[in-house]
Amino acid sequence: MGKLTVRALHAVLVVVLTGTVFVQALMVWALVSGNDPEDGSLPLTPLRVITILGIGTAQVALVCVWRLVTMVRRGTVFSHVAFRYVDGIIGAIVAAALLWFTVTAINAPGQREDPGVTLIMGGIGLAILGVALIVLVLRMLLAQAVARDVEAARMQAELDEVI
Repeated sequence: MGKLTVRALHAVLVVVLTGTVFVQALMVWALVSGNDPEDGSLPLTPLRVITILGIGTAQVALVCVWRLVTMVRRGTVFSHVAFRYVDGIIGAIVAAALLWFTVTAINAPGQREDPGVTLIMGGIGLAILGVALIVLVLRMLLAQAVARDVEAARMQAELDEVI
């Protein structure tokens, strides 16, 4: 991965992370200050808390991606250290899916006349879990690459001994 690509990705990650922190701070302020009165149509306080936590899951994933990109730049991504960041991404995605299912459950009583909305929201939650499964498959590919890298290093050492 070239330096320009890494710098561009880091710039995008900084902008997105800064934006999420700003939005999260505004949500915390709205929650703590009580400036946004509830009209009774939806339980806004639980939705605000879920939104704050959901933004936190995105921030965890962004930091893990930052670390992985840094490892790619250094050429150390094919190591066992990378697994903790990939696991962090998987955990963040699963947590986001669970939060989405919670939003679906909170929203469901208001959708009694149109249960299709709840089904669609449940489908979106399953799609989020599907993304976690895709990242899990990519983790397995990383494990294979690390194992092959270790095996290649072992074979190179044996070859160096012979020569």
